[in-house]
Amino acid sequence: MIHEETAAFVAALPPMQALMGLDLGDKTIGVAVSDPLLSVASPLETVRRRKFGLDAARLLEIAAARRIGGIILGLPRNMDGSEGPRCQSTRAFARNLTRLTDLPIGYWDERLSTVAAERALLEADTSRKRRAEVIDNIAASYILQGVLDRIGHMRRAQ
Repeated sequence: MIHEETAAFVAALPPMQALMGLDLGDKTIGVAVSDPLLSVASPLETVRRRKFGLDAARLLEIAAARRIGGIILGLPRNMDGSEGPRCQSTRAFARNLTRLTDLPIGYWDERLSTVAAERALLEADTSRKRRAEVIDNIAASYILQGVLDRIGHMRRAQ
């Protein structure tokens, strides 16, 4: 099921299971995973996009192997907050994914996540070739960490 609001997404999560964060690009999907305590996001891999069925099969294979309890998709809003064609594509991907899994799916505003990932890699003096290889899963970890931080804040506020 797709949850538009973070609170509804969190309420649907099973206890003590990790989350998977996705940065959907035209050619690749960056994948990051959390720990079961939902405190730290780690970049995992970059999936080269082919067909939806193959991409989804790989993502669900990762989810099963890592005991994933929910999936977060970065929602690429425009800088003014509006939704363009990339948001529509992300929402379509999520709808198609719900046909293949019962895992809760949520969205996170991913504006500037790739910029932040690029900046971090530049500060780490990463080569241009290596940056190109890992930028998507680093961006996915920024997206996922944003959600984890929000979840932590929500839990402390209760």
